Amino acid sequence: MQKISSKFHGDENARTLRSASCLAALTIREAHDGLVAQKFSAKELAESCLERIKKYNPQLNAFITVTEEEALASAARTDAKIAKKEKIGQLEGLPCAIKDLFNTKGVLTTCASPGQKTFVPPYDATAVELLRKEGMVMVGKTNLDEHACGSSTEHSCFGPTHNPWDLERVAGGSSGGSAAAVSADLCTYAIGTDTGGSIRQPGSLCSVPALKVTYGRVSRFGVTAMASSWDTVGPFGKRVEDVAFVLQALAKPDLRDTTMPSVPAPDYVSLLTGDVKGLKIGVPKEYFSEGVTEEVKQLVWDAIRHLEKKGAVVREISLPMTQYAVALYYILMPAELSANLARFDGIRFGSKPDAEGESLIDYYYHKRGEGFSDEIKRRIMIGTYVLSAGYYDAYYRKAQKVRTKILQEFNAAFEEVDVLCAPTSPYPAFKINEKMDDPLAMYMADALTIPGSTAGIPGLSVPCGFSKTGLPVGLQIMGPQFEEGRVLRVGDAYERSTEWWGRKPKMKD
Repeated sequence: MQKISSKFHGDENARTLRSASCLAALTIREAHDGLVAQKFSAKELAESCLERIKKYNPQLNAFITVTEEEALASAARTDAKIAKKEKIGQLEGLPCAIKDLFNTKGVLTTCASPGQKTFVPPYDATAVELLRKEGMVMVGKTNLDEHACGSSTEHSCFGPTHNPWDLERVAGGSSGGSAAAVSADLCTYAIGTDTGGSIRQPGSLCSVPALKVTYGRVSRFGVTAMASSWDTVGPFGKRVEDVAFVLQALAKPDLRDTTMPSVPAPDYVSLLTGDVKGLKIGVPKEYFSEGVTEEVKQLVWDAIRHLEKKGAVVREISLPMTQYAVALYYILMPAELSANLARFDGIRFGSKPDAEGESLIDYYYHKRGEGFSDEIKRRIMIGTYVLSAGYYDAYYRKAQKVRTKILQEFNAAFEEVDVLCAPTSPYPAFKINEKMDDPLAMYMADALTIPGSTAGIPGLSVPCGFSKTGLPVGLQIMGPQFEEGRVLRVGDAYERSTEWWGRKPKMKD
């Protein structure tokens, strides 16, 4: 495995490098600077990640597909540019992992679903297209809950992803594969999707910075839809600055996604000043109520007090309507999911069933039975029910009204404070199979992330400590719509003066 040269130790950001054991552990800035200075090649960087994937993916199950040949070819192109003294972009030549519901031209895109196991898209999702233009080195496609429906990456037809910090525990979901891959240094950065917490929660459970963007900030074209008025695309990184670099590449207009408003993206990296003096932080008391472990409460409050010592002004606030967020989410999300998955009938999308039957009803019976797991079937049935005659007004329409109330409550809060700080997850990573037989308990894993998704606001999870048993805990920072720069600035300021980001899981050789 490629070792880091001692000549890195004089660099400004040497603290990470001293604790790193391989090139795969480098941050985006460190990797880019090393490539430009020709301290190592893009091929060596890619090989470092690929070697770790071969070594550790059998125990993590973070990747569904590994694209070694493509990765090495992309790395060779970067090395050729460097050899010619050509300038390379910030992300060029850096290994990236893609959640396996982004279309990748010519590469399997399974959605971790039985009905999609053989699907090879003819085009790239916009996010993938943008990263390719930046010169990314795609090392593979990561595991997820089937069609992004889940909070643990246990609902995958390829098996669960294991948490690098404790292999008996979940990595979170639905983007658990992406979070685990970054945490275990199987790639430099990764992208995933967040509908009700699917980036932030696994980021918290795996101890990596993870960003849910404002709804519409990043194009969703070419991403298999779960719930179309909730889905967002966002990055995972080794540091908050990494997240800012990737968002800079992704936050570009796309006419193919009509949900994107005309709001220009700032230079996110330049906003990371490390200064939070005078910034007003609201702490919603509802996020520290029953269901949140005492250990999580203490670690998150410690993080908030740390920001206060750096000059932020902290005040407790109340967001009483957010207590209804989980209930309305599991009305509105299944309704949209049931409509979106109707297209996967083996005719327009998805594979045909093994037994087609004698009638159209038989055909659909077999297709739905073979093509979807129990969790997907459960959500389709809930969604179909709440949209049916006689129940639409009682459930769906009422839930939409409550969603508006929650949005208004967040907007009112941001008139008084600049950001909100709270736990990302009510508890650290739970054991695999611990909640599989209790769907309601599983749904509550996203109780603290769903409210922000309801309002379509950005939220960043940043590592803020570890439980007594060594499991990561995340601080969630939320801001007004399209203020990703603000939440990144707060997360970066906290990260700069703490050591949590530098800790690495001890993988079994």
